[in-house]
Amino acid sequence: MHHVSDVAERFGTAAHHIGGRAVEGSGGATGTHSVVDPASGQAVWTYRTAGPADVDAAVAAARAALPEWAAASPGERSQALHRLAGVLDGMAEDLARAETAQCGKPIRLSRGFDVPGTVDNTAFFAGAARQLQGVAAAEYSPDHTSYIRREPVGVVGSIAPWNYPLQMAAWKILPAIAAGNTIVLKPSELTPLTSLMFAQAATEAGLPDGVVNIVSGTGPDAGEHLVAHPDVAMTSFTGSTAVGRRIAALAAGGVKRVHLELGGKAPFVVFDDADLEAAVHGAVAASLINGGQDCTAATRAYVQRPLYDAFVAGVADLMRDVRLGDPADPDTDLGPLITHAHRDRVAAVVERARGYADVVTGGAAPGGELAAGAYYLPTLLAGAPQASEAVQQEIFGPVLAVLPFDGDGEGLALAGDTPYGLAASAWTRDVYRAGLASRTLAAGCVWINDHIPIVSEMPHGGAKASGYGKDMSLYSFEEYTQVKHVMSDNTAVARKDWHRTVFTDRSHR
Repeated sequence: MHHVSDVAERFGTAAHHIGGRAVEGSGGATGTHSVVDPASGQAVWTYRTAGPADVDAAVAAARAALPEWAAASPGERSQALHRLAGVLDGMAEDLARAETAQCGKPIRLSRGFDVPGTVDNTAFFAGAARQLQGVAAAEYSPDHTSYIRREPVGVVGSIAPWNYPLQMAAWKILPAIAAGNTIVLKPSELTPLTSLMFAQAATEAGLPDGVVNIVSGTGPDAGEHLVAHPDVAMTSFTGSTAVGRRIAALAAGGVKRVHLELGGKAPFVVFDDADLEAAVHGAVAASLINGGQDCTAATRAYVQRPLYDAFVAGVADLMRDVRLGDPADPDTDLGPLITHAHRDRVAAVVERARGYADVVTGGAAPGGELAAGAYYLPTLLAGAPQASEAVQQEIFGPVLAVLPFDGDGEGLALAGDTPYGLAASAWTRDVYRAGLASRTLAAGCVWINDHIPIVSEMPHGGAKASGYGKDMSLYSFEEYTQVKHVMSDNTAVARKDWHRTVFTDRSHR
């Protein structure tokens, strides 16, 4: 199995980026933590985690950098982000290899999706930095001129997950700093490498020290302290709904702005006039991307009865052809899951499902040379009841449940019948069915005849238990700004008519 040989050389033992410099952690309550290559189970790097003192230092650095960065012109911030996009592009292969080593994601995905997507996001927000606009000056009251200022919120304290560490770091850092905020980001303790590389790139690109800070540590030790910190004005979190509730509760104590991108259980609705081949290929790609460790992954396929048997057979055939292997090998389709413990949780859901569903294919960890890694075979479950665990709960693995439906309304009702609402897709050649699905499905994103593609210009974020707030796009940019209304009197009249509603003018008597 391939390792990133230069991790120790690149990072030494410093797992934190504070005030523009690599910093050793205090160890916090956790002490040390190892980044493990899930393909082999071997440690890639061991570092001292961040504790509350490290978080305090990072927040202090972000607070110190805030006045200068907030006062920079949109053009200056834009130029800095354009330089950052160039630096990231120049280290694309290093980023891809590091992402694959810490996550186990196939190098083809890292090279073809995670890294170029991050470079593109950076270029997008470099442009967006110059599009910070409020309502133009106007006289909404005849006696006053009003205008809107969009100002930075302050220091942002964000927490990113382990499934797309580089992209999630970028999604949190870029809109925040483009709008003139400074940020402290806590990546998952499992996957800090590419977030640190992103922060190093920011320093190399000439962003002022303290604008982008990284603290690598656990949620209880570092994350909770960051969210509750009195100098943090806003928190953005991507992760599970259960932890999201905890984050929101902590932030409520300080009346902080909160942005939550939580779990999902995306439906994949196939109507009887759909292109069956497209739906089969789309379902396999959308359920297996990143090992299914994607909150927008297709997890529940609802197939209208005339196509149901052919869809089940087609998906099972395609899943059996998927190549598991060393994620550093460009021929590998599916790598391991993030940890052995997570793989075992996924396997346990499938084992319980044997009692109420048919495991059409998969349902096991591979043996042989892959036995040492956290691998799990692509798995198709058929006939699971709508109320069952496999259909209602987020599995976060390479598992797709397929259920039949009859009428269009039934299919859409089943699709909407979960607590989540992050993403959904509908497959049909009928423009009216597509329109009905796009209006009916409660989700932050509805795809028609596709499932998974994202673009920097369009927002990503959910509804219901999937949280609130948007990543990417100008919609996310707005969330990292404070709207200020400025209203100026135009009359120079000392004694105004509206004063009479408060007191009588007696001076003329």
